[in-house]
Amino acid sequence: MNTPNNKRRRDSVRKIEKTFIELLQEKPLKEISVADICQGCGLNRSTFYANFVDIYDLADKLRLKLEAKFAELFSDFDPTGDTDSALRLFTHIRENQSFYQTYFKLSTDGGHRLLLYSLPRAEEEFGKEHLKYHREFFRCGVNAIVRLWLEGGCAETPEEMAEILRLEYRGRQTQQ
Repeated sequence: MNTPNNKRRRDSVRKIEKTFIELLQEKPLKEISVADICQGCGLNRSTFYANFVDIYDLADKLRLKLEAKFAELFSDFDPTGDTDSALRLFTHIRENQSFYQTYFKLSTDGGHRLLLYSLPRAEEEFGKEHLKYHREFFRCGVNAIVRLWLEGGCAETPEEMAEILRLEYRGRQTQQ
């Protein structure tokens, strides 16, 4: 029986996700088919459809997994302090480039972003007035920096990137 959490089903889902990620490195999401995935991982279409409604369901579920993993890894991220948090972030990105490239490729609508923001910390430093705008500006900026760095093959060192982020954030603080 193919119950939701049995080993065989988990293995099938892992194979599907792995193949999907590999295909995403070669072509855009809209050009990937269920047949491509099934052929690549050696599973039947019925196995795919037993786990996912369609390609976009797979993409959404994988994106949520990536976001959860990211949140777990960087729950204590602090761009305003010393560069340790940012250095850890950029080191992880460089070491896991396909993870982050996949995440951004799955973020086709621009609405999904790496969540690097401490709302309580921002309220403490900037107050509550217009905080939602500051938060969105900061999140979009960090994500733009990460995307640009990935597109350039992570040419700069994680230390350089951590310093860039620290200086950008610090510039906002000194203007208050």
